[in-house]
Amino acid sequence: MLATASEDTTLKLWSIPDDWEPTDEKGNSKAGENLTESLVDLEGHGKKVTLCRYNPTVNNCIASASADLSVKIWDFEKAEQISTFDGLGELTQDVVWDIRGDQLAVSSKDKCVRFLDARTGSVVKTIEGAHDGSKSVKLTYLGESGKFLTVGASRQSAREVKIWDLANLEKPLHVEKIDNSAGVIMPMFDNDTNVLYMCGKGDGNIRNYEFEDKSPYLFKLSDFRSTTSTKGICMVPKRGNDVMSNETMRLLKLTNGTGVHPLRFTVPRKADSFQPDIFPDCPASEAAHSVEEWLEGSSKLPITMSLDPAQGGRKTSEKKAFVAKTVSSVSAELKEAQNRIKYLEGKLKENNIDF
Repeated sequence: MLATASEDTTLKLWSIPDDWEPTDEKGNSKAGENLTESLVDLEGHGKKVTLCRYNPTVNNCIASASADLSVKIWDFEKAEQISTFDGLGELTQDVVWDIRGDQLAVSSKDKCVRFLDARTGSVVKTIEGAHDGSKSVKLTYLGESGKFLTVGASRQSAREVKIWDLANLEKPLHVEKIDNSAGVIMPMFDNDTNVLYMCGKGDGNIRNYEFEDKSPYLFKLSDFRSTTSTKGICMVPKRGNDVMSNETMRLLKLTNGTGVHPLRFTVPRKADSFQPDIFPDCPASEAAHSVEEWLEGSSKLPITMSLDPAQGGRKTSEKKAFVAKTVSSVSAELKEAQNRIKYLEGKLKENNIDF
């Protein structure tokens, strides 16, 4: 399934044929068939649609941002809107989902980062003036750590990265200058290995960091260097990697004129067997819940699968954290329930209904 955002104000969903192959029988590259008819057209924005993002856990759910200064959440199976936020001050620069698909973070040209409840489209928290510079601000959640990352520019136009605590957004936990280059940096976070890949638009280098949930949070790894500038970049799902060659990440890099290049990141190992320590279970292609379940309050981590070839892609269930309840919390719940029962009994008596 392919989603496209368009200047004709629509969001379109396309189906990639199951029998499509990029090469012929002899291994030569061949041109694919043109797709001329979309499966679903989502109409509702008043101006061009600039961004779209699939929900990471909910089936048939997608977010879109438009030049009409709105962000919309869609159920594309029913071709209808779930929620809308119309309060953006300027054009949207980035939209990202959290790991559970419950919340959206949106950055815009007014230098504000807004966190939205995706079910209702309401703002739950805000970072005012995330970065002082005028460069585009890009975002990513850092897994389930409760931390959040923004990449932008300082007042002196130096590119910088900031780590924020989602529980207290008054000031960043950590600020790190990157360099003085002009291009916008696009951050991509691997939730499985806690490795951050920061790719600069207009340059060929990719800066790699390991994230750890304690100060100073980011630890520099070796960089990928190239003289070919980057126009766009994305991550390939882990289940598409060559795990037997210890390929822990594959990025698809779009360049000016030379097409799309796969960039493979591998961990050198002498052993030729599967290495479970560098390949934890990764998100599977199966959704964790439906739109209806999600709208009723269901909140789940992505369904995961094993990358071990011997396991054959075995699915693993979500790990549920144990939450202890104190005597005071149980007593408060009981009191609330008793008050509710008393209220309902009063309503029944008012309407002469026996119970």
